[in-house]
Amino acid sequence: MQGFRSFVWTAVSYHLKDSLQLSPSASQFVSSVAFFPWSIKPLYGILSDCIPIRGRRRTPYLIISTVLSLVPWPILGLNESLRTSKMPLMVFLTLQNIGSAMSDVVADAMIAEAVRSERAAFAGDLQSVTWLAMALGGVFGSLLGGHALSDLKIETIFLLFALLPALQLVSCGLVTESPINTKELDLASVESEGDDDDNNSDNVDESKNRYSRSKTTRRKKRQKNSKKKVVSSRKSKAPLKRKTLVLEWFHSLKAASISLFHAFREPIILRPMAWFFLAHITFPNISTVMFYYQTEYLDLDASFLGNVRVVGWLGLMLGTSLYNKYLKKKKLRKVLMWTHIGLALLTLVDMVLVSRLNVTYGISDKMVVLWGSALADAVNQFKFMPFLILSGQLCPPGIEGTLFALFMSINNLGSTISSFVGAGLASSLNISSGSFDNLLVGIIIQFVSIFIPVALLFLIPKDATGLSA
Repeated sequence: MQGFRSFVWTAVSYHLKDSLQLSPSASQFVSSVAFFPWSIKPLYGILSDCIPIRGRRRTPYLIISTVLSLVPWPILGLNESLRTSKMPLMVFLTLQNIGSAMSDVVADAMIAEAVRSERAAFAGDLQSVTWLAMALGGVFGSLLGGHALSDLKIETIFLLFALLPALQLVSCGLVTESPINTKELDLASVESEGDDDDNNSDNVDESKNRYSRSKTTRRKKRQKNSKKKVVSSRKSKAPLKRKTLVLEWFHSLKAASISLFHAFREPIILRPMAWFFLAHITFPNISTVMFYYQTEYLDLDASFLGNVRVVGWLGLMLGTSLYNKYLKKKKLRKVLMWTHIGLALLTLVDMVLVSRLNVTYGISDKMVVLWGSALADAVNQFKFMPFLILSGQLCPPGIEGTLFALFMSINNLGSTISSFVGAGLASSLNISSGSFDNLLVGIIIQFVSIFIPVALLFLIPKDATGLSA
């Protein structure tokens, strides 16, 4: 599901550029806001970990998130005014991403639970299988999305994509989950009821003692009052149970927060996360600007760019496999250092493309774009896979979804900030649709920025590998 999203988001990129006629910086701003829900994934993790619905922590949230990711697409597909207005479109795209991010948290939690129960060596294999499956979906989504833009209208693409979350909603019924243990909650309720019963018994005994010393009229009054107390006590049991349930949720949230805090303080978690976040925000992302340059200046069509994304997903699959087979036992510092050196070399490819040196040497634009995308996605996986695996291994029981979501949200928040920085850079350099004179300057700034995280590698534990701290 996550990988196949490229089918519709390729169309969204063209819709922002052609139908709404937004500038590169404005288009990147809209996309960054729409993807912001991926930056607050811990909130979804806390909900699913600590507040079960009908005794289950995963399946109900999977259903809710799927509905949220489904509803916006048919609305946008059927309502032209909403589809062609900047603010309503951004709101619906954001709502859709809330659903997608929440379902991703639930899936991450299930993976984390499986990783914790298996051998450490198997952890890399499980994460790799997950990412390979997502990449496979990305291959088909990009391939079909690029060609669909040539033959179908944007509203038709939105309606077609709605079928996928609809199928996912149906498949939620196939997910099996055992209810969590509710004995503690029941015990708390029983103890509360027991206290009420003891109080009632004391009242009855007190009434008997007074009976021997009282008159008949007073006895009748006490009996009536006793009956009223019993009825009132029975009526108060339901609110008491509700209060007990809320109290149980509060204690669960408190315990999860404390566990999360202690887990986050671990150097093997905190320091790599800090490095990974800084590695994102120190690099201005101008991918939307490059998309405009490729479609307007280089005149590359949608079907070809769809094929480029296919090659990019294949590169991601290759990078995942290579890391899992050859690099997961290597020290992280060395892997990350060479990864950034590789990314710097790939930035030179963009410089060659924009400066038109490739034309001088008879190399076509399509070849440069195609292979540059494949290599970039492959190399980026060498930076991403280690922390994905370590996070799964170090998740404490009970907060799998929250801790895994915290890691992923740091990644996504860093990417979002990087996109905002890139949009600001494009605006300051006066890069707009049809005006790419200063694009080379932006790429040079990117090239220099890549080496900043290399100077911060001391944040990574010296002996840490992709398998152990």
